[in-house]
Amino acid sequence: MRAILIKDDKGPVESLYLGETPTPTPSSGQIKAFGLNRLDIMQREGKYPPPAGASSVLGVEFSGLISALGAGVSEWQIGDEVLGLAGGGAYAEYIVVPSSHIIRKPDHLSWVEAASIPENFLTAFQAIVLSGEIKNGSDVLVHAGASGVGVAAIQLSRFYGARTVTATASNKEKLDWLSNLPSGATNVANYKTEDFSEVVLKATNNKGVDVLVDFVGQSHWKRNIASLAVDGHMTILALLSGSQVDADLGPILYKRLRIQGSTLRSRSVAYQSELISRFAREVLEHITGVQGAGPIRIYVHKVYPWTKIQEAHREMESNANSGKIIAEVV
Repeated sequence: MRAILIKDDKGPVESLYLGETPTPTPSSGQIKAFGLNRLDIMQREGKYPPPAGASSVLGVEFSGLISALGAGVSEWQIGDEVLGLAGGGAYAEYIVVPSSHIIRKPDHLSWVEAASIPENFLTAFQAIVLSGEIKNGSDVLVHAGASGVGVAAIQLSRFYGARTVTATASNKEKLDWLSNLPSGATNVANYKTEDFSEVVLKATNNKGVDVLVDFVGQSHWKRNIASLAVDGHMTILALLSGSQVDADLGPILYKRLRIQGSTLRSRSVAYQSELISRFAREVLEHITGVQGAGPIRIYVHKVYPWTKIQEAHREMESNANSGKIIAEVV
């Protein structure tokens, strides 16, 4: 089968190419589209190896058709349209995943829209609902608000009844976009020019946020702690600015803060299966495309044919996207 491969197994964006690799067995699904994620860039650079047993081919989310079934699978039929989560292998024509890791594609979603859901929304759902324990009336802070996960986290926060959702981004265009989404941020802050903790405290009448989703790490640490309310929960999903911090433990103790790191790709199959099942029950039916009327919508920044995968990776590396970057298998 054809797949996006990496020359010498790691390297810069120029090392990506469309080549031939063995089709996975014993059963597989035919991929129509796949989503790009920052972990793909890290894996390409040799900084994020796939979990044990996963394909070395890039890609963790996809949409497509079931083309074969493994032994004992009875709930699916060949030809079913699905979207799914994988430990790797989505940058390809075919993929093998556990039957518990796919969800039936809603008829109203395109292949591109469906491919933008799994990693984005499951990561955000895990951070906001499971780790953050959002409640009706919670105040929320989401960093990297214009990223795929960020947009999903903002909308999920509103869906679960957040009172305020403050989002950060790097420029006015992204902040204006986030403010104007139907279920977008109620407050925004440019982290390059503003102290986002001051924006948070003003928005929450000096209370702070109950739920905080961070991708940044070191540069945001002190202001994150200042932004959190008593009994606040912070979930760390990435460390884009570094992992070393000069920490004052006092506020963590006296505000009874809970700070939790969270990953999705390295979780057990059982954990991922339960997460996917709960998300499908609680959220999936409420998601529509950008032109839909649902409380949660899919926002795709740009779609590339997979023959232009280098351009797609450059777009993500430039941090230019507002919403999801998708590649189509053509």
